[in-house]
Amino acid sequence: MMLEAGQAVPNFELPGSNGEKVQLTDFMGKYVILYFYPKDMTPGCTTEACDFRDFHTDFKELNAVILGISPDPLERHKKFIEKYDLPFLLLSDEDHKVSELYEVWKLKKNYGKEYMGIERSTFLIDEDGKLIQQWRKVRVNGHVEEALQLIKETIGTERH
Repeated sequence: MMLEAGQAVPNFELPGSNGEKVQLTDFMGKYVILYFYPKDMTPGCTTEACDFRDFHTDFKELNAVILGISPDPLERHKKFIEKYDLPFLLLSDEDHKVSELYEVWKLKKNYGKEYMGIERSTFLIDEDGKLIQQWRKVRVNGHVEEALQLIKETIGTERH
């Protein structure tokens, strides 16, 4: 079942880089940028994480939290956070159940090899837990700015 704008997104619980179990419902009352990425420490994922880091204050000022999800274990997440000074939570989806729930666990091809992995995707969720926008097969360049702009536009239309 593909998520559509206006629908409530599925709740989940995953271990977070803060050492706690994190549920999506923990963030009710805030916008959530839920982004799925393939692997810590790889070039595209590092660029994306650093872009979110660089705009973190802008998101925070708009009452938005950033949550990154990959199949990496927490230890790897902690190294990724320390190396790049990431100010937001990374969640570990080692059994890829949440990735499957959001339909981002896909058959991928790389250099002729086929394997299952995460299709880089971002979900923008409103304060009530409903989907505003989803981006699939994300191209990293300019993506974070686009998500930020959409939150600004959404807030702007809600205030009028």
